[in-house]
Amino acid sequence: MEFTEDQLQRYSRHIILPEVGGKGQKKILGAKVFIVGAGGLGCPVGYYLAAAGVGTIGMIDNDVVELSNLQRQIAHNTSRIGVPKVESVKTTFESLNPDVKVIALKEKITKDNIKDLIRDYDVVVDGSDNFPTRYLVNDACVMMRKPLVSGAILKFEGQVTTILPGEGHCYRCLFEEMPPAGLVPSCQEAGVIGAIPGVVGSLQAIEVFKLILGKGETLKNTLLIYDALRTTFRRVKVPKNPDCPVCGDKPTITELRDYDAGYCRI
Repeated sequence: MEFTEDQLQRYSRHIILPEVGGKGQKKILGAKVFIVGAGGLGCPVGYYLAAAGVGTIGMIDNDVVELSNLQRQIAHNTSRIGVPKVESVKTTFESLNPDVKVIALKEKITKDNIKDLIRDYDVVVDGSDNFPTRYLVNDACVMMRKPLVSGAILKFEGQVTTILPGEGHCYRCLFEEMPPAGLVPSCQEAGVIGAIPGVVGSLQAIEVFKLILGKGETLKNTLLIYDALRTTFRRVKVPKNPDCPVCGDKPTITELRDYDAGYCRI
């Protein structure tokens, strides 16, 4: 493909980077990224992917915009209260960049539909806020060999990791089984400072760009923990667990389980 004059201007700061250049920008324009959740994390991730020109962005969320979302979910606004979140982000991202096509899916993600949903995408981003969804997305990505960039936020902290099936750890190498219901509070219960999703979502977007471009070192086998109150980043090594029930040498979970994953409310 040849760049138009508008594209040369729009992506000029990318094209002058030796690590990107025209070839890399074409990779970005041809990339397909699937985002789980159009909330606190999905908004900044999607915003930066759309601004960069990622050609196809799939987003799934079964929720509608609420007033309490607007403290942190930057792709929505007051006039869209009551509008499905995926329709809101579609309007925002496609208005920002006409090169981008947003596939908006207002539905729950389940064991029955997830494989079909992510099948045609290059990278999956998990921006959900509940463990059933995280485990389901992880298991599906491992089984389908899809790169997964996972993020989590709570209060003044955030975490990011990149899962490359067949090469490194998966989410179950970190936490083999789901914690009991109620043990870990949600953002709705414990709160989250509004800018935390912006930091974590931006880090997730950077991981996606590195995967698309094939540049730099990803967070494979690493959990990056951000503490906003102390302004610190901590890297925790996460080796691949040979006994992991999903990605180990002899997996015991070979079919997706029905976790009744709900919609995302970050």
